[in-house]
Amino acid sequence: MMKPIAALGQIGRRNVLVCLKGNREFRGMLDGYDPHMNLVLVNASEYHDGGLVRNHDVVIVRGDNVIYISP
Repeated sequence: MMKPIAALGQIGRRNVLVCLKGNREFRGMLDGYDPHMNLVLVNASEYHDGGLVRNHDVVIVRGDNVIYISP
């Protein structure tokens, strides 16, 4: 079984869906990450309860809020 951090390395610079605690989601291009699964997304859209909240040029997502990441 692959470790989550290794899976992020295989995703590379592609668009991802990041589901967070509190019914929040970010959709954007994965630009970077660290061993704590903190994520950097560029050209990201923020959603709450399925509705668009706003668009961001750059977003840093704290890893302990991440439920899942989908390519």
